[in-house]
Amino acid sequence: MAENKKERIKELVDALNRAARAYYMDAEEIMPNIEYDRMYDELLELEKETGIVLSNSPSQNVGYEIVSDLPKERHPSRMLSLDKTKSREELRDWLGDQEGLLSWKLDGLTIVLTYDDGKLVKALTRGNGDVGEVVTNNAKVFANVPVSIAFKGHLVLRGEAVIKYSDFERINETIGDADAKYKNPRNLCSGSVRQLDPRVTKARNVNFIAFTLVEAEGVDFHDLRENQLNWLSEQGFDVVPFKHVKRDNIMDTIEWFAQEIVHNDFPSDGLVLTYNDMVYGRSLGQTAKFPRDSLAFKWADQKEETTLRKIEWSASRTGLINPVAVFDPVQLEGTTVKRASVHNISIMRELKLGIGDTITVYKANMIIPQIAENLTESNNIEIPESCPVCGGKTEIHDDNGVQTLYCTNPDCLAKQIKSFSLFVSRDAMNIDGLSDATIEKLIAKGLIKEFADLFKFDSYKDAVVEMEGFGEKSYQNLAESVEKARHSNPTRLLYALGIPGIGLANAKLIAKACGNQWDKMQNLSEDELTAIDGIGSVMADSYTQYFADPKHQKIVADILDQVELDESVEDNPSFLDGMTFVITGSLNHYANREELKQEIERFGGKAAGSVSKNTTALINNNVESSSAKNKKARELSIPIISEDTMREWLETGTMPEQLK
Repeated sequence: MAENKKERIKELVDALNRAARAYYMDAEEIMPNIEYDRMYDELLELEKETGIVLSNSPSQNVGYEIVSDLPKERHPSRMLSLDKTKSREELRDWLGDQEGLLSWKLDGLTIVLTYDDGKLVKALTRGNGDVGEVVTNNAKVFANVPVSIAFKGHLVLRGEAVIKYSDFERINETIGDADAKYKNPRNLCSGSVRQLDPRVTKARNVNFIAFTLVEAEGVDFHDLRENQLNWLSEQGFDVVPFKHVKRDNIMDTIEWFAQEIVHNDFPSDGLVLTYNDMVYGRSLGQTAKFPRDSLAFKWADQKEETTLRKIEWSASRTGLINPVAVFDPVQLEGTTVKRASVHNISIMRELKLGIGDTITVYKANMIIPQIAENLTESNNIEIPESCPVCGGKTEIHDDNGVQTLYCTNPDCLAKQIKSFSLFVSRDAMNIDGLSDATIEKLIAKGLIKEFADLFKFDSYKDAVVEMEGFGEKSYQNLAESVEKARHSNPTRLLYALGIPGIGLANAKLIAKACGNQWDKMQNLSEDELTAIDGIGSVMADSYTQYFADPKHQKIVADILDQVELDESVEDNPSFLDGMTFVITGSLNHYANREELKQEIERFGGKAAGSVSKNTTALINNNVESSSAKNKKARELSIPIISEDTMREWLETGTMPEQLK
């Protein structure tokens, strides 16, 4: 029996960690919240009963794993999460005879701000609790963060970066593709705060709401938390709204918050109760994961009963075929819901789903529809033996106890999403707003089978309008993008075809060598290709093989029937001809290095990845940096210039004579 419990602990830890990684790192929910909470509670009970606590147990770990390119920094002390309850009575009993502060539990990204001499000097994300990401430049463009305050001492505070519902809706309204819309404010906020480009953060209108003061050098708060919050407000910070509570009024106050939440413009997924007396709170100490001076309260999910009508099987680019539950429409959190992902076969079998079953559904985090439980458990769903897209054979894979269904056909159209994504991308045919998820749906419904079908949008209007999450407006936005993309040029089309080795830069070289004439580009010989500076024999071979294939010839011919190519030659000054630049470090004026690279190429120059004797100049905003590239440039006497200098050259079309 003890061995069985040990194995169960391992199973729970593995499943919970996989769900957490998917949620925090990929913004994907592979397990319903209710199921996660149930498994987490079971794990806690088993750990308590057996005394076995694995080092990678979610009961011991806090926050997400750090995977971005942002600088990292260790917190002075570990940032803990809060223990939680869904019981109002438990919240009241926890408070006991003490006075507490009851406030909103904000649903965003926790940030630690540090001020010295009245200036914001550092901003760190919570990260994994021990190490956070440095987002100082992004925090300085938050909509409401004071970059200067009256207090000149050392100040450290914590708060939540959030995106308001009004801004969330505004941003989503600019996205025509229903599948490309952001799922909830929390995920949008997390991505916005952790941007490498502060301009993106600023455009998202991120707000910061303070909830804890960690340190304020030399200030006496008389050991009351409310004094800290009021003082932070006086310094110019937006502070989380709170109410004083005691045992005799806490239940009424919780109800007040429950009624008030519908009026909030900021996302909240519960409440936080904290002892006002800081000395008392500190005297309670902490566990390995939770402080004992605060407790989180999460609202119970709204559940509705309905009838399961069918299971749809949705194929994806990886070959994975996911079950999707379709049920009688119900009202949840103010919207009509009739579909919910079941995620995988294991969850479907655990729920024992069957057609006609009575199920309860809810919205995880008030956003994502999920099945909570199956009340009748007829368990009569048959696993399809053929792929719904190509008809190929399916097979069940078992990955660490999670069963998933896959299509075995390597040529399944659903697996060609990557090529379609390239075709519609900004530098290719530039069909704005057509996301991978929408392409998957169009393929799954048999509406597109080749690239040219993307330009026949009007022929399947009714099917698009009826797709989940779509409507007349979404269709019109996409139709306008398709019509705009119909007018293109040879460089875009060549790059869009996805010929091995032919990236955007090489597509430009080939188009330029052919005077922008598509017919000549399509019929180049290997010798003609290798005569173009920058095109090698391997690349030339794959290029000629592509256009010699009758299947590809038909694909191109069908596209040409749908698009108009502008074959005129751009009259761009080529004052950078024969020059090579290397870009390193962060940029202030361009969205990324690729954007600056394209500008350099537009004027005849090239952008390389490493410094060599052939480099004209190294572009680095930190001219005095001791980086390897700067060191190499100095050794070779190659000029190191700033981004502003390069911009000036590009705007004026001139540069110093000694560099030409």
